[in-house]
Amino acid sequence: MSDNKKALNFIKQLATFTALCLFIIGVVVAVFDPFYHYHKPWFGMKAVLNDKEYQCVGTLRNFDYDALIVGSSVMENNDNSWFSDAYSVNAIKAIRSYGATADLCYLLDVAYEEHDLKYVFYNIDPSSVYGDTHTTYESTGCPMYLYDKNPFNDVSYLFNRDVLFEKIPYEVANSILGDYDENLSYNWAKWKTFGSDMALGLYLRSNEVKEMLPETEYANKVKGNIELLESRVRNHPETQFIFFYPPYSMLWWDMTYRGGETDAILYCEKEISKALLKYDNVRIFCFQSEKEVTTNLENYMDTIHFSPDINRLMLDHILAGEYEITKDNLDEVFEGVKEFSDEVQSTYMPYYEKNDLLHYQE
Repeated sequence: MSDNKKALNFIKQLATFTALCLFIIGVVVAVFDPFYHYHKPWFGMKAVLNDKEYQCVGTLRNFDYDALIVGSSVMENNDNSWFSDAYSVNAIKAIRSYGATADLCYLLDVAYEEHDLKYVFYNIDPSSVYGDTHTTYESTGCPMYLYDKNPFNDVSYLFNRDVLFEKIPYEVANSILGDYDENLSYNWAKWKTFGSDMALGLYLRSNEVKEMLPETEYANKVKGNIELLESRVRNHPETQFIFFYPPYSMLWWDMTYRGGETDAILYCEKEISKALLKYDNVRIFCFQSEKEVTTNLENYMDTIHFSPDINRLMLDHILAGEYEITKDNLDEVFEGVKEFSDEVQSTYMPYYEKNDLLHYQE
């Protein structure tokens, strides 16, 4: 056999071997599927969910559920079983760190593609009421090959070294060896410390108190977010939507006051609440002025992130029908939130100023 023929034969064998290896790698990734891009867990493995940007869309398309826990990072520490047991549903999370309305509505749309939802438990973060009405997944570098339905760009997933050598072993280890609880999907609390030292240490207070913006400063922005939420509520009358405003700490209220945004944010929240309460399949709860929580910095790790105990407390209040906003008490509720914000300045923050417990921006 000539040297040329030997070389050609070697190249063919190498190509065949390479193709076989790639095929095996692709099959392994598709079978274990740690991002749940193709299917829910097989072989009795657990759904190991700790990377929402990579896993959330896949779970919404492929898992079995009839209720969603929707929101930002403050929702991640909920135990799914709390909602499932309380409402006799099978609830999973639809999470986006930023909690932007457009991003969360995108996740709702993905869920509704193949699922009928009995309940949506939706956390409204204050920043989301006047945020951009365009999704941010692509602009923030999310792996869009897991979001679209284009099979040709799945090569980024099927032949990914990190997926093969890190994600799959992690999935297998947590399913077989660990005590991983599937109801604690995306939960980060077990690695964090909550307390006043943490919260105060991470709050850099502005030296400046800006003039308060007009309450209608974000009026044009809130209109777009109202339409995003209204359209989902209107198009799915079979779903009971339970919206709620979370109890950010008094440090956050101090920050918004010094930034001159308090009145504008409350205006947006009130407008969104007024619009959503027109629908029979909506209930709204407001925990923003829950003083026992918001003024106790032992509940927080920074200005907004609270412990799982507070997540559970909110659900208990909802089940009891407490802190609910209705058409009749809407004005009263938001007047109460504004009074609480004023009280933060007149009563609570002076204590920390007097005792030199605040860190200021340089």
